[in-house]
This record gives sequence, structure tokens and C-alpha cells, in this order.
Amino acid sequence: QVRLVESGGGLVQPGGSLRLSCAASGIIFRFTSMGWYRQAPGKERDLVASISANYNTNYADSVKGRFTISRDNAKNTVYLQMNSLKYEDTAVYYCTNFGGSWGQGTQVTVSS
Repeated sequence: QVRLVESGGGLVQPGGSLRLSCAASGIIFRFTSMGWYRQAPGKERDLVASISANYNTNYADSVKGRFTISRDNAKNTVYLQMNSLKYEDTAVYYCTNFGGSWGQGTQVTVSS
């Protein structure tokens, strides 16, 4: 079955950086679009970034210029490089294959 495992979250100060990773199994990764969502307390889960099988990327307006999504098909892994982090980036970040599968989530907390 499909398994998505996120890692890399943590506590970071405003202006800092984190890189999230999502290791995928049970799918033909190189043919699969992948995405990162996030959910803050009391809010809906929103799309942050996506990357298609041919490496086309899309970003939420709130993260454009700060976050970068990438993929390594040899490692079946998708990444989210997050720079210039803000308080409002605090959320649980989830990886998805847009096929109904989700990871367990990784907490990102931006705090001084």
C-alpha cells in the first residue's frame, strides 16, 4: 500500500529555515505528482506547494519566493525547503500524492 513518511519539522526562530522530507513507497513515484499541505490549529488544510512528474511547480501566494518544492526520483522523496519562516507558517505539514494518501504530518513551529 501507499506509505508517505514526513520528517524534518521542528522549532525555528522567525527568519530561519527548515527542510521537510517525504519518503514515498507503494507508488510509481517518478510518474506521480506530489504536494505539501499544511494545517494550523482551527484552520483548514491548505495546499502549500506541488510538483508534477515533469517537475512543474506551483506555490501558494503566501509562500512564493520563500519555499521551494523539489523531488528526487532516485530516492522516492519530495522535499520542501522553507526559508524566511514567519510566525504564520506554524502548522502541521502533510505530504500527499493527490491520490488520497497522506503522511502522518510533521509539526513546524516558528517562535522566538
